[in-house]
Amino acid sequence: MRSATFELPKHFFFATIFDLDPFLLQKHIKIEKAKARELRQTQWWKQQLGLGICHLCGQKFAAKGLTMDHLIPVSRGGKSSKKNVKPSCRPCNLKKSNRLAVEIIFDEKNDS
Repeated sequence: MRSATFELPKHFFFATIFDLDPFLLQKHIKIEKAKARELRQTQWWKQQLGLGICHLCGQKFAAKGLTMDHLIPVSRGGKSSKKNVKPSCRPCNLKKSNRLAVEIIFDEKNDS
């Protein structure tokens, strides 16, 4: 059985209200950065770091080598909540930038 293929346009992105109003985006980013600072101090986040695994590459790192990655980036409307953040190593987080995981996979498939 063959599965159907779905292709996104090369420069596809998910539009949000923030794309239309830069002031709202800046306000949202400020609020979410404050929430992220608070979340980093919680026992839950410290436990996540204690596992020492990057959720993107799966490699093991010391807690200091991991950063907070937003699955849906704050700049794209994402929130700083337990459901939207995962530990990732610095190189993976920099590579991901403000993209969604599906966009990274799509770009890697198109580059090969």
